[in-house]
Amino acid sequence: MKFALITAILLSSIGVAQAASADKGQALVEKANCASCHGAGLNAPILPAYPKLAGQYSDYLYYALKAYKVGNGNAQYGRNNAIMGSQVQTFSDADMQDIAAYIAKLPGNFVIKK
Repeated sequence: MKFALITAILLSSIGVAQAASADKGQALVEKANCASCHGAGLNAPILPAYPKLAGQYSDYLYYALKAYKVGNGNAQYGRNNAIMGSQVQTFSDADMQDIAAYIAKLPGNFVIKK
């Protein structure tokens, strides 16, 4: 499992995996109702504990989704969050790549220090 996760992440980050579809990602985000926690445009979370997602790097988003799917079964690579863990269980790797591609294209307002 550890090797497969690392391989999938590396392959997706260098573009060997299938090309992600932002349109499919948008449909998946809407179906999963991600805005119910992450807010309008996935950039206005309903609670401070929930992150802004819009405009984040697609590789990071994919890795985060994958880590939630792994869960706390792997302390080194998994993320432990009951809500996100249950949200991502039905998503395939391709679905998570599509979701990441869509969210990365959204206008975000991250503060960048120079």
